[in-house]
Amino acid sequence: MAAAAIHDLAAIIDELDARGRLVRVRSEVDPTFDLAGLAAEFEGGPRAVLFEKIKGHAQPVFTGLYWSRELLGDLLGKPERELPAHVASCIKNWQQRPIDPVVVERGPVLEVTENRVDLAQLPIPIHAEKDGGPYFDAAVVIARDPETGVRNASIQRFLVTGPDTMGINIDSGRHLELYLNKAAERGHALPFTLNVGVGPGLHFAAATPAEAAPADTDELGIASEFHGAPLELVRGTKSGVEMVAHAMYALECEMIPGELTEEGPFAEVTGYYAKREPRPKVHVRALHRRRHPIFHTILSGKEVYNSVGLLGEANVLSLLQRQVPGVRDVYFTHGGSGFYHAVVAMAQKRAGWSKQAILAAFAAFPPLKMVTVVDDDVDIRNASDVEWAMSTRLDPRTGIITIDNIFGHGLNPSFPDYLGAKVGFDATRAYPHRYEHERAFYKKVSPAKYDIVVPEVKAAKKRAKAKKNGNGGPDASGGAAM
Repeated sequence: MAAAAIHDLAAIIDELDARGRLVRVRSEVDPTFDLAGLAAEFEGGPRAVLFEKIKGHAQPVFTGLYWSRELLGDLLGKPERELPAHVASCIKNWQQRPIDPVVVERGPVLEVTENRVDLAQLPIPIHAEKDGGPYFDAAVVIARDPETGVRNASIQRFLVTGPDTMGINIDSGRHLELYLNKAAERGHALPFTLNVGVGPGLHFAAATPAEAAPADTDELGIASEFHGAPLELVRGTKSGVEMVAHAMYALECEMIPGELTEEGPFAEVTGYYAKREPRPKVHVRALHRRRHPIFHTILSGKEVYNSVGLLGEANVLSLLQRQVPGVRDVYFTHGGSGFYHAVVAMAQKRAGWSKQAILAAFAAFPPLKMVTVVDDDVDIRNASDVEWAMSTRLDPRTGIITIDNIFGHGLNPSFPDYLGAKVGFDATRAYPHRYEHERAFYKKVSPAKYDIVVPEVKAAKKRAKAKKNGNGGPDASGGAAM
């Protein structure tokens, strides 16, 4: 897909449809539990899903854009295995030669404006059975630093609590938390916009770790790098904070420091429910949308693994390759909830560098809880291969590193109040390498060069019936050539 077209979700959906990568659900679907339950049947597959008829609503709902790296790679024109390197390259280019967004007078998101807001009119799903209510979980927040005016992009979860109010969960250490604290010091409300249905470039910009995008930089330029053209914004009507011109919906919001509401529970990426607690209250002052919008939501699973996790991989890979000689690749495992366990492949250059890679990975991406380092003859995306390295190369006496009372991710139950323990596994061969640690490999042989007959496997019932009729002994067919 042309880089300049991936800023528009409508164009993306059309492109997915043309490539056979879009499942269309034409039956009416209840947004309460049923939509997420049906989407989960397709989760991780090579197609996204468009729900065309939502019970009680006129607008469709889209999901699945990020749950398959194969799909994402196809959309971006990059091989799946090259996505982390591509993301790292885009962020590096932005750091060195930023492309600033541009503010335009009009955009599709301004086709309809509603100053009297009723969030119940939007087809916002309730995903899991114990969720506290309907949630915005894929929308991008744009806010400005009250002190410097620098823009920031982030993705938070928002629970709808009333016609024009929401509760927000802000992860500790995020720039949005810093902005809210600065607003409180000045006795001002913090305005921001919530942009629903945006392209992957802006989604990636919002998910970029703070280690790669410091608070004094305008992260929106990262989206421009992915799109191959400046990100287009339109001016807000209620504040000085801009909205995404090609978003499906844009909500103009504000938080009043100290004002709280109950938020939660929510089925998070960890596979657990986030607790219900008092959190900042959000007031929606205006709602803008396209004439025919599509609501975008994500499931808290593979979609987060392949979006937030992909950005984490890119940052760890970039930093490790600068600091640790021999690092080849990084993968955030799905079993590690997409950003709690990193597997690092390296070609050892010197004794001790594998442990250095463990420490550098933790520094590069603080949410990590586990880091496993293996040699570059191990397929880091194959859990069995990684386990093989751990079971044959890890020396538990010297290869396990633990760090106590260290900052981690607050959504992880093992990090109450953001403090817990982390562990690193050095599953590399002893250096210098010895013959007995060399891995055995078979010669690569192409089956296409040989005359091979592969029989169809018959179902057990069919085989039993054939045997009963005297037609099916193990040698009845004379065997199969191989």
